[in-house]
Amino acid sequence: MTMTRSRRETIVFKHPFRIASIERLLPAGAYEVVTDEEMIEGLSFPSFRRAATMMMVPAAPSRSSSAEMISIGSIELSDAQPIDAIASRE
Repeated sequence: MTMTRSRRETIVFKHPFRIASIERLLPAGAYEVVTDEEMIEGLSFPSFRRAATMMMVPAAPSRSSSAEMISIGSIELSDAQPIDAIASRE
């Protein structure tokens, strides 16, 4: 049986931004990011690896809901953050 855990954090973007796996421009604002991690078995100490990263985003205009949770790559997210920081300095 694999043990999993979820971590939640809020990331703030000061400018509209893009995430490669999301086909639309996302507005500036605070976004909840959920990272699921699973325990690596067979080690003598507890260690976890990332299994999935999801982000709550405003729903696409064609949807009737106000928000949707989209699976994203952790690298996509880490690439978007410095771009936002650089735009803030300009």
